[in-house]
This record gives sequence, structure tokens and C-alpha cells, in this order.
Amino acid sequence: MIEVKGITKTFGDFKAVNELSFSAQQGEVIGMLGENGAGKTTTLRMIATVLKPTKGEILVGGKNVVHNPEAVRKQIGILFGGETGLYDRLTARENIAYFGKLYGLDNALIKQRTESLANRFDMTRYLDKRVGGFSKGMKQKTAIARSLVHDPSVVLFDEPTSGLDITSANVIRQLIGEFKEEGRTVIFSSHIMSEVERLCDRVVIIHRGTLQYNGTLETLYQQNQTKDLDRIFMEMVGAGR
Repeated sequence: MIEVKGITKTFGDFKAVNELSFSAQQGEVIGMLGENGAGKTTTLRMIATVLKPTKGEILVGGKNVVHNPEAVRKQIGILFGGETGLYDRLTARENIAYFGKLYGLDNALIKQRTESLANRFDMTRYLDKRVGGFSKGMKQKTAIARSLVHDPSVVLFDEPTSGLDITSANVIRQLIGEFKEEGRTVIFSSHIMSEVERLCDRVVIIHRGTLQYNGTLETLYQQNQTKDLDRIFMEMVGAGR
């Protein structure tokens, strides 16, 4: 479903990502780990067609993100951390509808999917209220609904539970599990090791833009002779291997 082949991204003299390769199959949940500035967000933005790789190739559903970005975007739902991408003066419904229009959906389908998503995320009580007065959790749910209105097969989350209360964070974690059951491919970055252990089929660990590990947690535990993921992570990024 997603193939990342030797991608490099430079900003001037700074190399944010360095010859990174990994893949994600249909229905697979990949956890992306790395310290701040490791290149996680840059990598997700390249997959999402927001940034172009300086070198290398990314395929989503067999389509190249540089040569066929419009087709790739139709397959992807995106949520980048605190960047909800919502318009405060619009209601939740209007925000969702606006993005539905950007994806080329007709009004009837937008209405149907908006109602379905609102029910799924318990948003009906504030669906027709302006986003500007929402709590962070309410905005996060609206942003997720907006990212799913076109029914994407791939979902990219950049630290989706960052700054959320326990209830809202658990909604996100449950959602990722549901995505897996629905056969969607999910890549999400996180600093919370417990949610990575709970949700992921495989992990990709990046340090200073370079791949440190790509595989299952069980293999990672066996290689390091411990199931303490925090310890393994700190040894990897601390030692700079």
C-alpha cells in the first residue's frame, strides 16, 4: 500500500531525512518513533504530498506522490498534531463539508458521511456550532472527521493524542484499532510508548533522519533482550546508532 524507497529531504544544507526506506501494507498499523527533529513529521508530509522528496520515491497504492499527487491525496486522510486545519468561523459541519468539496464529493454524499462521522465520534450536539469555541478534544474530533469524509484507505497521524485529555486520547486510540479492523493502513508518530505497544504491528525508529529499526516489536525485544521499549528507544537515539 505504501512504499518509501530511499527518500532524502534536504532544506538548504540541512538533511532532515536521509535515504529512508520502509513499507506499510493494507490493514497494517505502523508506529513511527523518533526524538523531536528526527524527521518523522517531514516523512509523513512527504507521504501526504505536502513536501516533495529531494531524492528517492514514495508510492501510495502504486501511485507516485510526485508524479500523481491528486490521486494519492484521494487515498489519504491526514491529521498533523495540533494543526487541525479547521476554520474557526465555520461550524463543524461546514468544515467537514468544505473538505468534502475539495475531494470532489457531491452534497448528498457529504451529508451522509458527515452524519455518520458525527454519530461515530459523538459530535452531534456540537455539529452545527462554530469551531472557534470548541475545546481541543472537540476540535480534534472535528479534524479527524474532516480527514475521513472522503473514506481514505490510508490514514496518517502525527502525534494524534498530544495534549488531549484521557477520554479524548482513548477515542483516538480506539479509532486506530477500528481502522485496522476496517482494512485501512495507518502510520502514526508518537512519544507514548504504551500506545505504540498496544496498537502497532510494526515500528519504524528514526534518529537524525536515518532509519534505526524497521520491524515488529517482538523482534525488537528479542534483539535487545528486554521488553522495555522506553529503554530500547533511549539507547538507540542516545547512542546515535
